[in-house]
Amino acid sequence: MGEFEDEDSAALEGDLREVRGALLNDTIALLGPAEPIRLAAGATVADAVEAMLGRRQAAVLVTDGQGRLAGIFTERDVLNRVVGRGLDAGTTAVRDVMTPRPEALTARDRVAYAIHCMSVAGYRTIPLVDAAQRPVGIVTVNDVIRWLASLFPEAVLNLPPGDSRLKRPQDQDAG
Repeated sequence: MGEFEDEDSAALEGDLREVRGALLNDTIALLGPAEPIRLAAGATVADAVEAMLGRRQAAVLVTDGQGRLAGIFTERDVLNRVVGRGLDAGTTAVRDVMTPRPEALTARDRVAYAIHCMSVAGYRTIPLVDAAQRPVGIVTVNDVIRWLASLFPEAVLNLPPGDSRLKRPQDQDAG
């Protein structure tokens, strides 16, 4: 039995080194961030929601006149800042209900740092910007989960079939 334990221990140690290396070294670029939806601050909430639904994204990035990131408007904002307050989506500008000056990362930042930001601040969506602060991508919790699943494929692929607790892909929400 000792021989198998040694083989299993060595395999496990190798897997842990690989995961640790990925956590410390993989950059957000490996997540394949989506092209962001960009809207001007004067766009209406209805415009934002239509774009989010059309692209199946959980947020729009609001830009200023120079194309720089000015804010983020998310599906949570729709619920909490628009519907929850009884505002009219057709007449309310996103500038009035967005989160101004959101924290943004770059594609060169580490995935571990994105996870840290999401965990500590409760973000589900993080904008990615270039050196001029122009939006170039968007990363979501779903992107991170797919990345984590790729690090543990056996655990994910060996889930029992038909588990009613699992969400079906066709029922996936935007973010």
